[in-house]
Amino acid sequence: MGLDEEHELMDRMDQSDSFIEQLKVCASYPLRAQSVDVLQINITRRCNLCCRHCHVEGSPDRTEELSLDNLNACLRAAAHSRITTLDITGGSPEMHPHLEWFLGEAAAMQKRVLVRSNGAILLDDAYRRYLDVYAEHGVEVVVSLPNPLQDRTDRMRGMGVFDRIMAALKELNMRGYGSPNTGLILNLVHNPVGAFLPGSQQALEREYRLKLRHDCGIEFNSLFCLTNCPVGRYLDFLKRSGNLSEYTDMLKQSFNPSAVANVMCRSTISVGVDGRLFDCDFNQVLDLSLSDGMPAHINDFDFEKLAQRTIVVRSHCFACTAGSGSSCQGVLE
Repeated sequence: MGLDEEHELMDRMDQSDSFIEQLKVCASYPLRAQSVDVLQINITRRCNLCCRHCHVEGSPDRTEELSLDNLNACLRAAAHSRITTLDITGGSPEMHPHLEWFLGEAAAMQKRVLVRSNGAILLDDAYRRYLDVYAEHGVEVVVSLPNPLQDRTDRMRGMGVFDRIMAALKELNMRGYGSPNTGLILNLVHNPVGAFLPGSQQALEREYRLKLRHDCGIEFNSLFCLTNCPVGRYLDFLKRSGNLSEYTDMLKQSFNPSAVANVMCRSTISVGVDGRLFDCDFNQVLDLSLSDGMPAHINDFDFEKLAQRTIVVRSHCFACTAGSGSSCQGVLE
């Protein structure tokens, strides 16, 4: 689906029970940032996989990547004392030619540095070194694992991907990831395979832990549950499967006012592959720029302005406030 079609769909969804109206009801409009604790950097759209739920539509054919100049600008912005976390995502971050250098520079800042990986890429000869690079720099590794069952994960990510992820997790465990007292954090991410909301994060973490420990001897620290946002390739899936209206209605009906206070856009700035700034990576995919008067590019980063900005919201934001809420760090309640 093209960007114009996505905007048209969002406009139709906004015509009734809009997210803005829901914010007004709970006295949260306009939605404003509280700070900028996290600089989330979409370093590349290139990916070795082509997952059907991917909202950024990453694939081996994508060529967009953050330039070296823009990476340096990210480091300058991240030097601000109140930014505590550099969250590196993609695509597959390992496919960016300057990732190893960037991790070294970021680790020297003594901040929390995490990389969101699909896991499977860590078995490829060209990228296997990152198993050691991550451990050397104490990088927190976040691996997407939609389901602890092989057939369900392969259905979303491709045949054979589950086994590759299991092998990569074992390699990370061998380096101390997921073990107590090593300081090497390994977290997993669950998102539903179909058109429904995730279950209880606590219950799913227990299920993942028991299943992976029993079947594969794998340990991890925490599980994050994410609600699929109806943008990008996941939106295409909803349309093809005839579930779009039912799913978007479910998101609206599951709106949770308590989740609004903790939505990640209130403490995060997203950097796009061209260096432009966004409230979140969903807004980035929809090309929804920051509110008027805000710095538009990482080269113009202004912490004080961005930490007090008005956040741009539309109907896709129902995904982050449905049920227990959803963020890159898991549920919000």
